[in-house]
Amino acid sequence: MSELFKQSDVVKKLQRYCVYQDRCHKDVTDKMKLMKIPYSLFDNVLVELIKDDFLNEERFAFSFIRGKFRIKQWGKIKLKNELLQRNITSALINNALSQINNEDYNKTFDELALKKFKYLNQDTSINSKKKFINYLQYRGWENDLIFKKVNDLF
Repeated sequence: MSELFKQSDVVKKLQRYCVYQDRCHKDVTDKMKLMKIPYSLFDNVLVELIKDDFLNEERFAFSFIRGKFRIKQWGKIKLKNELLQRNITSALINNALSQINNEDYNKTFDELALKKFKYLNQDTSINSKKKFINYLQYRGWENDLIFKKVNDLF
């Protein structure tokens, strides 16, 4: 009986954790490890969270991509890699990435690239080009977009 009581307490804590922000299975599992929850409870807790719709990988992937693209201006490469690290399936990632409008994607890239170029004081040296390229690659933008923009700006 005490085991059941503990499980319900764990579920309630994790429900609050999931309500605060969308989470993936890996986030919740990591949180349970941090809370030192016995491994024997992991599956039951996850099933209960999924059943009550506190945990939904598809919803997580869509909100993750929407947020990181809009707020942090990450490109598709970084978005995909971050979701792969969270054990989200490739099919789900591709489905979620398809929600990004190509026009918005290119507009965001152009704004980000121009902002970085201005920050570099429009310096056209090799060192500035490297900084420009590295910055955009780190943010997960595709090389063909980056090098096309390098040719336009430098």
